[in-house]
Amino acid sequence: MAAKRHERTRARRAALQVLYTSEITDESPAAIAEDGGRFPDEEALPEYALLLVRGVEAHRCAIDGHLSATSENWSLARMPIVDRSILRLATYEMMYVDDVPTSVTINEAVELAKDFGGEDESPRFVNGVLGRIAKRLDEGDGDLSPRGVDAAPADAVSADAVPAPVASAAAPVCAEAASSPEVSHAQ
Repeated sequence: MAAKRHERTRARRAALQVLYTSEITDESPAAIAEDGGRFPDEEALPEYALLLVRGVEAHRCAIDGHLSATSENWSLARMPIVDRSILRLATYEMMYVDDVPTSVTINEAVELAKDFGGEDESPRFVNGVLGRIAKRLDEGDGDLSPRGVDAAPADAVSADAVPAPVASAAAPVCAEAASSPEVSHAQ
């Protein structure tokens, strides 16, 4: 069990690296993941990392809508890229990966924020947003489908399937994200 945990921690770190690179280069995360030469420290992305990257890309609009609705006083565009990438990764895992407990997902995301977050506030911010999402999932909020109820399972995003690239890694074109309430107050 510990080996699987360590393997998934490594996979989350690799997936975060891909999602961050996608934001910086404005390329599809799946395309970056398929280009094995970009990350010389890694041999190949772990299968779980590929699942996470493809899942985040496939469900990006829904994920961003949920993040916008639960990130008090922060629009997605104002969030540091690392925090936004961590939140997308964890939100996907919480909503679509059945075999990972929500508490594990949040803990792993907070650890990523501690290691890579751009500000001292990153771990608290990530924990707060994900805690609100977890609460909404537990309560069966109509805006957030709990795992297994109207939610596509993680294996629905095949390791061989590459979703069509979004118009822009920073600003996908989708009705959900466009209609999400975003409050823009200075922090």
